[in-house]
Amino acid sequence: MERSITADYALVHAKYGDTVGNLVFDKTAMNFNPLAAMAGRITIAQVEELLEPGHIDPAAVHVPGVFVQRIVHTGPQDTRIEKRTTQPTGARR
Repeated sequence: MERSITADYALVHAKYGDTVGNLVFDKTAMNFNPLAAMAGRITIAQVEELLEPGHIDPAAVHVPGVFVQRIVHTGPQDTRIEKRTTQPTGARR
């Protein structure tokens, strides 16, 4: 049996969240954010769209509010990870 990891703080980013802490992640954020949120003693969620309780379908919740202690509403965030690079048609390297 493997030992679980625990962290003092977990910082996660969610697309949707409600005021009681239920979180819904988007795209690749589903890979590790739910696991990190459950491993933290104190989980702080950065939420793009903050909703009232009951607006998120219970079947769509990825992390229930019992794992989240703090919520920060940030609004839409830019993703500056990828940079588009192009070259003119017919150009050679």
